[in-house]
Amino acid sequence: MADQDPINSSKAPEPVGLYPHARRVGNLLFLSGVGPRERGTKQIPGVELNDAGEIVSYDIETQCRSVFQNVRYIVEDAGSSWDKIVDVTVYLTNMQDDFATYNRIYAEYFEDNQPCRTTVEINKLPTPIAIELKVIATIE
Repeated sequence: MADQDPINSSKAPEPVGLYPHARRVGNLLFLSGVGPRERGTKQIPGVELNDAGEIVSYDIETQCRSVFQNVRYIVEDAGSSWDKIVDVTVYLTNMQDDFATYNRIYAEYFEDNQPCRTTVEINKLPTPIAIELKVIATIE
C-alpha cells in the first residue's frame, strides 16, 4: 500500500461524505471521524429517532461499544491493530450526562494500550449520534 492511499474498510459504516475511512502517511494511520453507525444501514445502535429524524432517546454505552468496534474494523482492515493506536480525540454531545459512562467503557477497551486522549464537548455531530472518535495509529 503506497503512502497516502485512501483506505476503506469493508466492515465499518460507509462514510457520510467524500472522505476515506483512513489515510496512511509514512508509518502513521489517520482515521476520519468514526461514529456508531453499522455498515449497510442507516440505523444507529442505541438511538431512537422520531419521524423528523430527531433523537428521542439514546444509550451512550451502546454507541460507545459500536464506535470502538468500528475503529477496530478500520485499523485492522488497514493493516494496523488496536494496540497501535497512539492518539484518540473523542467528541461527545453531552459531556455532563455521558462522560462517566464513556470513560468507564473507554477504560475497558484501552486497559492494555493507553493512547494519548482528548475529550471535547460539541453541540452536534453530522448525524444523530452522541459520540465520534478521531484516531491516529502506527502502522508498519
